[in-house]
Amino acid sequence: MTAQARPAGWAAWIALPVLVAVWMLLSHLLDSSLLPSPAAVLQTLVEQASSGQLWHHLGVTLYRVILSFVLAMVLGVALGFCMGRWATVNAVLDPVLVLMLNLPALVTIILLYVWMGLVEPAAILAVVINKVPNVAVTVREGARSLDRKLEQMATVYRFGWPQRLWDLWLPQLFPYLMASARGGLALIWKIVLVVELLGRSDGIGFQLHMAFQVFDVSAILAYSLAFIMVVQLIELLVLQPLERRAHRWRHPEVTHA
Repeated sequence: MTAQARPAGWAAWIALPVLVAVWMLLSHLLDSSLLPSPAAVLQTLVEQASSGQLWHHLGVTLYRVILSFVLAMVLGVALGFCMGRWATVNAVLDPVLVLMLNLPALVTIILLYVWMGLVEPAAILAVVINKVPNVAVTVREGARSLDRKLEQMATVYRFGWPQRLWDLWLPQLFPYLMASARGGLALIWKIVLVVELLGRSDGIGFQLHMAFQVFDVSAILAYSLAFIMVVQLIELLVLQPLERRAHRWRHPEVTHA
């Protein structure tokens, strides 16, 4: 089987320009109030950034995303590892995990706001609860696939728990952790927007709610695109380099000088 050919560098620059061109065409054909042109959205984005509103709400949402992401990853990794390593733990918790996977995020958000009030801990907890099961499922599969021969070697050489964690488990689980992280970031920021829309007084979701009240499509698109660009930067600068590191073992010929 031959390796898949590497695509040309220009291939990645086709879809977005075409999408913008289609957007411009539709904005001319439709009512501009329903679909503002890219120039109008850019103007709104600049105005909101100049006033400081964009940076404030963007920072608040990013804080919630990062905090929720870290908590969900820590709890999900711990849960998934335990379920993958010990069959009894998996048998006990698997029904709960399936239930949580099928529980709509909107239901969780509403219930926590009702029980705890419209407070910040309820918002963060709602996001974490919705993400932990997804992380646990992925990490559980990784824990089940750990090399038993390496485990035997660690036992023979009397590896302690810290050494097992850093030298044995983490390298094998790293691809699964990266899959959870990439999928988790995409899911968490969307849930955060819903949380903010329903019960917070700041953040991108709150601004989208306010713009919806007055049918300000330009503001809706401007704030949405602003946060999408932030998430894309995190993807390009953090997650993709880590993912390449996770799969470096597949290409041993690639070395660093």
